[in-house]
Amino acid sequence: MKLDTLKPATGSVKNNYRRGRGQGSGGGGTATRGHKGAQSRSGYSAKRGFEGGQMPLQRRLPKFGFKNINRVEYHGINLDIIQKLIDKTNATEVDFETLVQNGLANKNQLVKILGRGELKSKVEIKAHAFTASAKKAIEDKGGNATEIK
Repeated sequence: MKLDTLKPATGSVKNNYRRGRGQGSGGGGTATRGHKGAQSRSGYSAKRGFEGGQMPLQRRLPKFGFKNINRVEYHGINLDIIQKLIDKTNATEVDFETLVQNGLANKNQLVKILGRGELKSKVEIKAHAFTASAKKAIEDKGGNATEIK
């Protein structure tokens, strides 16, 4: 095998089809774009969802619902997750900063403690909100559930 005998495998290299280069090329005249219309013009690009002039789907469907701008959204953390955190860090007090440092909440979120799972130890928890079952479970173990503003 020599460098001057190397060539690509048969059928792997195709010649480019040169559109709009005269009638003899087979793609002259309209350059295979058909006659008239937006798609035959240069610079054409369809908008997303354009259906050729037909009423697009997003306009055919009815409008419904609304977004409540006064909604307060909480990030929920269950008691079983807090118990895992206590087991890992041996903490007696779990506040918002502790939750952020351990990756359980974001510093811009409001945290609500939810009642799934159970606590095994007495702990003081400070969060933005508590469910009734979570507050009861914390206080049954002798702990303290404090709401922060």
